[in-house]
Amino acid sequence: MNLFLRPSCSGSVPLWRHLYKTKGRQVYHAQLSPSRTFSSSSPFFSNTKPNMEVELTAPNGKKWTQPLGLFINNEFVKSTNEQKLASINPTTEEEICSVYAATAEDVDAAVSAARKAFKHESWKSLSGTERGALMLKLADLVAQNADILATIECLDNGKPYQTALTENVPEVINVLRYYAGYADKNFGQVIDVGPAKFAYTVKEPLGVCGQIIPWNYPLDMAAWKLGPALCCGNTVVLKLAEQTPLSMLYVAKLIKEAGFPPGVINIINGHGREAGSALVQHPQVDKIAFTGSTATGKEIMKMASLTLKNITLETGGKSPLIVFEDADLELAATWSHIGIMSNQGQICTATSRILVHEKIYDEFVNKFKAKVQEVSVVGDPFQESTFHGPQVSKAQYERVLGYIKAGKEEGATVMLGGEPAPQNGKGFYVAPTVFTNVKPTMKIFKEEIFGPCVAITSFKSEEEALALANDSMYGLGAALFTKDLTRAHRVAREIEAGMVWVNSSNDSDFRIPFGGVKQSGIGRELGEAGLAPYCNVKSIHVNMA
Repeated sequence: MNLFLRPSCSGSVPLWRHLYKTKGRQVYHAQLSPSRTFSSSSPFFSNTKPNMEVELTAPNGKKWTQPLGLFINNEFVKSTNEQKLASINPTTEEEICSVYAATAEDVDAAVSAARKAFKHESWKSLSGTERGALMLKLADLVAQNADILATIECLDNGKPYQTALTENVPEVINVLRYYAGYADKNFGQVIDVGPAKFAYTVKEPLGVCGQIIPWNYPLDMAAWKLGPALCCGNTVVLKLAEQTPLSMLYVAKLIKEAGFPPGVINIINGHGREAGSALVQHPQVDKIAFTGSTATGKEIMKMASLTLKNITLETGGKSPLIVFEDADLELAATWSHIGIMSNQGQICTATSRILVHEKIYDEFVNKFKAKVQEVSVVGDPFQESTFHGPQVSKAQYERVLGYIKAGKEEGATVMLGGEPAPQNGKGFYVAPTVFTNVKPTMKIFKEEIFGPCVAITSFKSEEEALALANDSMYGLGAALFTKDLTRAHRVAREIEAGMVWVNSSNDSDFRIPFGGVKQSGIGRELGEAGLAPYCNVKSIHVNMA
């Protein structure tokens, strides 16, 4: 659907015109718009006067106007002290541009804007159908700007352009459209308690939602959080990961174009220790939704407890993948590769522990190695042939290499990779790494690496496989491969995880709940279950006697 009217206090107005797109040069560069200047922190400019946006062109020739400010009340603004953080291209290790980083004072301004919008009739008085129309318009604008968003994601995050274009951007569109459809269908109930009382429930929005997203899937994770929050009528302050702020700042332009009232969606950049902490502790924030590490999730839970905030946490994982002796080994090798090597291994649900029955261990390992060598082509993420781009940052690159070193020192065998893989001498690339002869006590088996490293070990029985799979503080995802459907259902029920894939791995779906158990988080995102964390159920008792 393409023709929606934008609700406003004074009635309806036509949709805003589409943003134009032009072709740029074939080499990566940044270029000032006329009358704009750029911070001296960029290697491309000598000017010192701060600006609010800059023209960028990527290696694929795509050109766009990149916002640099904090998006508050539908406007891009500077941080109060004009502090910035640099966005680094992980492929070249060069600075792309610098964006304004929020202070606690800026967070307060964003929260105040969200609180005002939550109570204002321009948002509060909208029906669910009208909210859904705004969300559908935003989804349409994302679709129209898919190539630009995929380009920004590739440049800023390092993931292959084709992946961003065919998987990540469509995920945003699908999630927004899915929850737009729910916006006028999230009903309460009438409860029959007898003729003396009329009892019913209504579902009400929580209020101002603080949402903190990670750097591995900037667009997807934002959609997962914005979708249900807006569907239920909340307002939002979305804090972006400091490593990857650019794609969602561009989406902020589309949010305004879609016609969302000022203050409904506010998007801020900033460091977790400053902006994130201020958001979590703010007394006017009613809910915190966070995706990231378990360690950070614990700190957020502590800070949120001071005001008893509603929280949703999606944290770490060390997901097992079990290959039984009757499995289709080609299928298992294919999905095992997808489960750990996709997105450079930077996936919370990555099936990074592969448990293989001893009878088929050698055969599986050989097939898996061949699959990695065939598919995991390391290279420039803008090249169509590339499957495997760089890690997102120098810090993550060094973290992964540190775990590889630990695996070697503890006696695991490096069957493949295990070293840096720079392209033309640059980039935060780590070669896809396969460890065999891994013991369950090793760090690479127990701790989340968040990189393209897999640990393979063997088991003798179903009971041993389950014991190995469940011997973890995490419980996010798991996978198993077998042709025995009775075993598949039995093992799936016994695995301690929020999600289990049978004969596949990590093929999540926006219509199906996503979340974990144990120290992998609290609550669920996606699907109908994703609505529950964003609304209160109010019970109303009417005395009819």
